[in-house]
Amino acid sequence: MTTTAELLADDPIWLILLKVVVIFAFLVVMTLLTIWAERRVIGRMQNRPGPNRAGPFGILQSLADGLKLAFKEDIRPVLADKWVYFLAPVISATPALVAFSVIPIGPEVTIFGERTALQLVDLPVGLLVVLACASVGVYGIVLAGWASGSPYPLLGSLRSAAQVISYEIAMGLSFVAVIMYAGTMSTAGIVEAQANGWFFLLLPFSFVVYVIAMVGETNRAPFDLPEAESELVGGFHTEYSSLKFALFFLAEYINMVTVSALATTLFLGGWHAPWPLSLIGDGVLNTGWWPALWFLGKTIAFLFFFIWLRGTLPRLRYDQFMNLGWKILVPASLVWIIAVVVIRAVRNDDAITTQQFLIGGGVVIAVLLVATFLIPDRRPAKDTDEVPLAGSGYPIPPLDLQVPEAPPRPVRTGAAGEVGRAEGEEAPDGNV
Repeated sequence: MTTTAELLADDPIWLILLKVVVIFAFLVVMTLLTIWAERRVIGRMQNRPGPNRAGPFGILQSLADGLKLAFKEDIRPVLADKWVYFLAPVISATPALVAFSVIPIGPEVTIFGERTALQLVDLPVGLLVVLACASVGVYGIVLAGWASGSPYPLLGSLRSAAQVISYEIAMGLSFVAVIMYAGTMSTAGIVEAQANGWFFLLLPFSFVVYVIAMVGETNRAPFDLPEAESELVGGFHTEYSSLKFALFFLAEYINMVTVSALATTLFLGGWHAPWPLSLIGDGVLNTGWWPALWFLGKTIAFLFFFIWLRGTLPRLRYDQFMNLGWKILVPASLVWIIAVVVIRAVRNDDAITTQQFLIGGGVVIAVLLVATFLIPDRRPAKDTDEVPLAGSGYPIPPLDLQVPEAPPRPVRTGAAGEVGRAEGEEAPDGNV
């Protein structure tokens, strides 16, 4: 049987170029539609219409905004580093486009008489390519903040670097269990391993960790700390305008599409049809061009999840966000990986039955819950000399602080030689 990698290796150059153009067009169109859908859905959540003028249902509003950005004046700050300032948005957008090249959209099809797979390239380390592209993309944000010559974009870019590093570790750990069950890091191989069962049912904790990490990785609400308007005046792209500003938005939404497609590939069976439909006609809906439709539907569901989060949850504080990544997701992922290894070893050796394993696991979970919630807190009491806290949780000055009265204004001499009066002092005739 011909593998996907062998099938793609025989693609002629014209077919490779056609796939590149189609993927680029697909990502750009998905970006325009996602921006429109986000404004419409959040508008419906907030009881307002959203865009409804340009085209039917306002669907051309994103295209109009893109054209408007293209004709805006391109301003470069005086203190900006010219070449780095120009390259930063390009560095941010390019890896987002490259990462989609390893995503399998469908099985073997025939295009103009050539047998091929609906995928640009299948690599043995496809998951590492996605992680590498995510790592390189943050360089564009960091360089944009540094090259702008302003402290506010620099603060936003540094926040983004810390954020991506933190949640990229959790994202990588969520891949480990999937790789162990699939036996490969090839994205096409992972999809084939889910032919009889999707991994989000088999590895629910890895699925939850990845979903949280992908929101943090793409700097989306409620984790959009690098562009917190109330703190950083727009974030790392404050000093950008025109097409350079549009490239940052393009990179953000293409990253959303890429991580949604990767979630579909890793946990929702990729291009395989959902359960009731997969039984029709002995799996006929998993052949031909039908699987591309299932893949697109699952990806759109994840994009709606992004929009729903933005319209529902408030922005987290930075310390809460970093605590979630380093103190919860990373340690819990390590414990989960150990548990998966133990489960696979026990099931392969048939040392205990499934019922015995479930009972033992339940006892361990119950003990951990008791240790977490029922054991009293024995930390030492805080000093009583600390500054009291207001109801909002912020430090306040001492309550007995007295503001000294302003000293009286000195008497000054007017231009005609007469003595001037302090403000508010009465004149001899009773006038002020």
